[in-house]
Amino acid sequence: MARDEIIKFCSRCGTSVERVETFGAVRPVCPQCRWIYFQDPKVAAAVLVEKDDRVLLVRRVNEPFCGLWTLPAGFINGGEDPAEAAARECLEETGLSVHVTRVLDVIAGKEHERGADFIIVYHAEVISGELLAADDADAAEWFARDDLPPLAFTATQKVLGKI
Repeated sequence: MARDEIIKFCSRCGTSVERVETFGAVRPVCPQCRWIYFQDPKVAAAVLVEKDDRVLLVRRVNEPFCGLWTLPAGFINGGEDPAEAAARECLEETGLSVHVTRVLDVIAGKEHERGADFIIVYHAEVISGELLAADDADAAEWFARDDLPPLAFTATQKVLGKI
């Protein structure tokens, strides 16, 4: 079910919405106050952290892809700077504070129902901290690019040159 299909009532006045073609798509529209629902994309941020020819990866504890490895990443909160979100997620998942140095890629394509529509991938350098998995990761480790574990997400595979 598309996200806009779950919209049943107007968020302004509470009237039942109608499905109307407007602005190039069929959207929920309030017949009372004319409010239109526009689906906003979900955006995530990730970091590629490298040290001594190794990359930092975390193992997921949640579905989808539980038990597979990925870049430290997560959703960007409303009003949050994407680079700061990437650094925050890295700290939460690995115990490492990082400095974001540049954007590596912006990858479009939702991989699963609860996933991001876009992932902004940054390159980052470790500033401080001790490697310790936490939050939604049960392991955090450094891997050589030629000896990577099973990877989750197409975006991770793309960034690491595996697709």
